[in-house]
Amino acid sequence: MRKTIALLMLCVLLTLASACSSNSNSTASPEAQVKPEAELVIEAVNYEFDQKEYRIKKDVPVQITFKNVEGNHGILIPGLRVQLSGKEDSVVIIPKEAGNYEIACSIMCGSGHGTMVSTLIVE
Repeated sequence: MRKTIALLMLCVLLTLASACSSNSNSTASPEAQVKPEAELVIEAVNYEFDQKEYRIKKDVPVQITFKNVEGNHGILIPGLRVQLSGKEDSVVIIPKEAGNYEIACSIMCGSGHGTMVSTLIVE
């Protein structure tokens, strides 16, 4: 009886682990199949991005590439569902709504982490 319960619990844990490991920015997303018409490169050094603001066009496929120049950083753009770091450093998106979107460092990088923000403006 105990072996059956243990086996059942192992199956549940394996199912949960495989479901949690799926990646929302995988190549199966429609944007990944679209050829980008523009490119945006965001570089990070300790406690700042290379620009205070970046601009892209609405409804234009853009490849966003993240470069970690100095330190250990990543980027998170919650309003566009973008998260990039050393493992996954590029994604193609098609912004559907104009507006200002906050870019923040997604990896705790030290004492200046909280102020490491920039703005992405979709025109």
